[in-house]
Amino acid sequence: MTEITFRPMTTADLDRVLELELSLFGEEAWSRQMLVGELGQQPASRYYLVAESDGAIAGYAGLLAAGGQADVLTIAVAADRWSQGIGSQLLDRLLAEARSRGATEVFLEVRADNARAQRLYQWRGFAEVGIRRGYYQPSGMDAIVMRLDLRQSGSGDDSAGDGASAGPGASGSQAS
Repeated sequence: MTEITFRPMTTADLDRVLELELSLFGEEAWSRQMLVGELGQQPASRYYLVAESDGAIAGYAGLLAAGGQADVLTIAVAADRWSQGIGSQLLDRLLAEARSRGATEVFLEVRADNARAQRLYQWRGFAEVGIRRGYYQPSGMDAIVMRLDLRQSGSGDDSAGDGASAGPGASGSQAS
């Protein structure tokens, strides 16, 4: 297995990120305009990073942090890189950033049909707190809302998670 490096996402990464986004999420993929808008809010309220391997983007992730709350906006891992711990490492870095910004809780939405991502989040201590019916468009798939209390959770550095992919939805995170 090749080494994975993590670094902040920049607009120079958008072509490669959008290719991965489209391959994973099809019609529900975020647009270039949406991602440019998100990156424009770094570092004030957003934190985006990419996972690179051999010069290619193997995954990416994003966080919104404001006040005592943070939201995982996206986690995506290339399908050929699943089960290598990349999703776990991306999530751990988002949680560390949320803590460093003073967040006490983290929320996310995950597709109801994405058991792989749900397992990753549960492994890290997230608990289901609700359902958003028809959240993902245009599919109409429901989203499971999950929450992690950072005051109760550990460091989150255990990498036994399965590297699930999650990606953005119309107005929040999506998992595919």
